[in-house]
Amino acid sequence: METKKTVVITGVLGGIGTQLAQTFKENNYTVIGFDVKDQQSPYCDKFFKFDLHKYCSDADYKREAEATFDVEIPEIFVLINNAAVQILSSLSELQLQDWNQTLNVNLTGPLMLSQYFLAKLEKAKGSIINIASIHHQLTKKRFVSYASSKSALVGLTKALSVDLQGRVRVNAISPAAIDTQMLRDGFDNNEAKVQMLNEIHPSQRIGKPQEVSQLALLLAEDKLGFINGANLNIDGGISNVLKDLD
Repeated sequence: METKKTVVITGVLGGIGTQLAQTFKENNYTVIGFDVKDQQSPYCDKFFKFDLHKYCSDADYKREAEATFDVEIPEIFVLINNAAVQILSSLSELQLQDWNQTLNVNLTGPLMLSQYFLAKLEKAKGSIINIASIHHQLTKKRFVSYASSKSALVGLTKALSVDLQGRVRVNAISPAAIDTQMLRDGFDNNEAKVQMLNEIHPSQRIGKPQEVSQLALLLAEDKLGFINGANLNIDGGISNVLKDLD
């Protein structure tokens, strides 16, 4: 019987994170989930309540977490850095603590987890997948911290692919609007607004979490091993749209 490969997914309880866990579980992976929330997931073989912000800012917390992972995660084939925070503010109202938390969770955390798991990923000839965002290239007002962090995450992906050449592949996925509860909450669960969002995409709909997870699964597998240092947009064509005035 083929040995199951292990995937570690951060932000595993969110809309995309849950679907990532389900897709990899259904494809015979051992799924290890990290999330700052403490809830059970039916798709995780192991789950750890884990605070990426504290991991990056508290040396004692980092040491204790890694001591646990040393024992509980003996091997890993794929690291998916999916966890993110999105704190909206304009430049004039931006708080330094919000900026630092955003960078810790969205950028420094992926860097430090990649560093921590590097030896095990290299041994498994595995890969790292960073979940970035369309905001790395197209953004809106009040997304200063989030857009900056996702731009840097794409840059980190490219830099790591070069730095780790021949050792571990590193790729990024940049979704646009994906139909999650977080997105709907951002539109105050207003179905008319969500419908308008569907219609401005050339695909005439927004994305589904399983489309992101299926792309991640393809990137994780050896069949597409020549894809390295790539950032793949999954955006329904919205990045090609220049809106005319009505």
